[in-house]
Amino acid sequence: MGEKLQALVDFQCIDCAETIDFNLMTLQENDGQVSCKHCHRPFKFSKKFQEKLLKLRQLIVAIREAEDIIDDCNVSVTTAIDNVKVPYRLLLTRMNTLISLKVSNKVIDFNFRIEPLNDEAFK
Repeated sequence: MGEKLQALVDFQCIDCAETIDFNLMTLQENDGQVSCKHCHRPFKFSKKFQEKLLKLRQLIVAIREAEDIIDDCNVSVTTAIDNVKVPYRLLLTRMNTLISLKVSNKVIDFNFRIEPLNDEAFK
């Protein structure tokens, strides 16, 4: 696992409504702070939110490390009629992940553009 991983996160700036994006894998290098490239408003994430993002980061790394068994894994959904197996790889690449956070009395959705089993990047 020598390549640099990316897990891109984006959200709307509460001042100018432009999209702010950052790489979850390098957030700690910036001490949990990102800024809007358009209006330059800084966003410093609370320690509690940074801890949640760190756990998500660890999950992404664990999934990458388990890549060799992912094709053998399924999520089983039981219905009234049958039991349906959904390939885990399909869930990882097709379902959207987001975290909602209240900032200045506004709810902001942090969208995670992650495909953990993409060859080069998690987008």
